Amino acid sequence: MREAGRVVAQVLERLKNEAAPGRKTGELDGIAAEEIARRGARSSFFGYRDYPAHICTSVNNEVVHGIPGGRVLQEGDIISLDVGAILEGFQGDAAITVGVGKVSEQAGRLLGVTHGALETAIRRCRRGQRLGDVSFAIQKYVEERGFSVVREYSGHGIGRELHEEPQIPNFGLPGQGPLLRRGMTLALEPMVNAGGWRTRLDTNGWTVLTDDGGLSAHFEHTVAITDGDAEVLTVL
Repeated sequence: MREAGRVVAQVLERLKNEAAPGRKTGELDGIAAEEIARRGARSSFFGYRDYPAHICTSVNNEVVHGIPGGRVLQEGDIISLDVGAILEGFQGDAAITVGVGKVSEQAGRLLGVTHGALETAIRRCRRGQRLGDVSFAIQKYVEERGFSVVREYSGHGIGRELHEEPQIPNFGLPGQGPLLRRGMTLALEPMVNAGGWRTRLDTNGWTVLTDDGGLSAHFEHTVAITDGDAEVLTVL
């Protein structure tokens, strides 16, 4: 899983630098497909439940599962780039949200808070903690800063399959849920809205939108529970 995670991190590093004004989201998908294949891996997403692309590109009010295509990125947009890769039978999964050119103050704060929520979650992923402790920490961090966490979609266990148990909500109560044990591998993924937490599904059947039209951001890492701090697997 470390090697699969490294592929994901390498692809995200490339995509982060390619998300510029005038770039089509479909072009980013093509770049990702080439980068994943060049490293001997394959996309976790392409063909998954008939998903038609290699990555997810969610722009502005799109929360997750945005489908790359002909959309042209504009100065001031934010775009979430979600990449999954399979290498030698193991999965890696991570996401970042980046600004396209100069973004608004609100968008900048949203990106900072969402990334901070992920870092908070990683720090709480220690052997002996309950999963509810992680979920509660994410929710508390986000809501104290004036934003909201998406509730209909969650993080997940990961290993040989992209989505495994347990589900990891971005809200919850401390002291509840499964006990974290050494060797567990989890995909933590705070999804944070600038407005309310409710979402709706686009007519394409995939893309999740904020119900109030506000901005949304998404950061994700695959981590392993150890005897100490969690090991982040989707890093360079």
